[in-house]
Amino acid sequence: MILRFYDTYSRKKKIFKPLNDKQVKMFVCGPTVYDSPHLGHLRTYLFYDFLVRFLKLNGFKVFYLQNITDIDDKIINRAKKNKISPKKLALKYEKEYLKDIKQLKIKSVTKYARATSYINQIQDQIRRLIDKGYAYQTSDGIYYNIKKFKDYGKLAKRTADKAQDATTRIDDSVSKINKGDFCLWKFKKDDEPFWKFEYGDGRPGWHIEDTAISEYYFGPQYDIHGGAVDLIFPHHEAEIAQMEALSGKKPMVKYWIHTGFLLVNGEKMSKSLGNFLTLKEVLKTSSVQTLRFFIASYHYHSPINFSNNLLLQTEESLQRITDFYQQVIESKNKNFKLIGSQEKIHLAKIKLFEENFFKALADDFNSPLAISQVFNLIKYFYKQDKKLLENPKINKKLLEFFAKFNEIFEVLEVKSRVIPKKVTILLDKREKLRKNKEYKKADELRKKIAELGYEVIDTPEGTKIKKIK
Repeated sequence: MILRFYDTYSRKKKIFKPLNDKQVKMFVCGPTVYDSPHLGHLRTYLFYDFLVRFLKLNGFKVFYLQNITDIDDKIINRAKKNKISPKKLALKYEKEYLKDIKQLKIKSVTKYARATSYINQIQDQIRRLIDKGYAYQTSDGIYYNIKKFKDYGKLAKRTADKAQDATTRIDDSVSKINKGDFCLWKFKKDDEPFWKFEYGDGRPGWHIEDTAISEYYFGPQYDIHGGAVDLIFPHHEAEIAQMEALSGKKPMVKYWIHTGFLLVNGEKMSKSLGNFLTLKEVLKTSSVQTLRFFIASYHYHSPINFSNNLLLQTEESLQRITDFYQQVIESKNKNFKLIGSQEKIHLAKIKLFEENFFKALADDFNSPLAISQVFNLIKYFYKQDKKLLENPKINKKLLEFFAKFNEIFEVLEVKSRVIPKKVTILLDKREKLRKNKEYKKADELRKKIAELGYEVIDTPEGTKIKKIK
């Protein structure tokens, strides 16, 4: 299957072909651990989890590298406010982040790399940038001269002259040559962590840690770089300037894949605006499966305007899939026989829905379109005799499809439910009465079933049974 992904740099969908056959090297910008991770961050990390799972299902081997920024102005300032060391603060929120990642069933990351564990690599890159004439020293640090790198701005499609128009984390200094120059190394200040360096003791800037870490594991060029759309400029632009200046090799990254924002009332969810939700808060009223399905229900490029109502709708949609999957599981090891031609027709339908599902994902990971194919499949079988699910070949094919679906999204959690034989007998009798339009007698059986502890729910998609709590 040919895969295509939208590449931010070229502004078009490109056929996915890694640098080394089936080996995929992917780097995604991780968190700055100065506070609890919010749902906006987790939206991004959930998408890359889906993507890696999909790539693996297509036969690719993926090394997924993610950094953790554990030294930064934000960490230092928050630590001072809380009267603890920056190291302790960073470790506290790193643990919280990794706990959230585990709870969300994000299993695809190969390596988490703390910035402070790669100081030697960071300093080595800075030395080389100085030697090549791309970096210069001031009274407060070492800066990258963006005018020295002629391609600066090529990812964001902006010029070096407009580099100061950044929305995130541009370094302020009166000593800089150009307004858009960014800091590679910040000289030490009183009561701040620092590392020894021949140019002056201090700590790394934000941008340099990513290229130092990615070069250490991947070399100067690799396949995918990911992150949220707000990191394109200046952060990812700075990474390109650093790495391509150092190596002389272009491009640093073959595919730039960015996720859209999670919005609240039309505004980006962010800590600075105070409009963010943590995972803990969301899980008070929702499940991990619902949240994963919620994120999967939107295209990764698209902004999502979060609300509890949307989450509730998602829960109901997911329940439809789970209920059908439950029926398929419970129909296993049965032996409902069909005439050969009929069996072939239904098997061909399953194949078509499955093909459409994977075609959608192959086309820039269009998860909403892919999920719509799952609902189309369910709708098709609800219109048929439910005994079809008991046909061994049909049952096997459906189970195989849902196994692949869940391998990517991991949203199906089926609880074992053994319905007493008394209840199933009454259900069958009631179904026959309904078919004969003997509704009064059917209602009497509904009451008897309720007395046995089960609720009968009649839906357009068929009759469902639910244990009364």
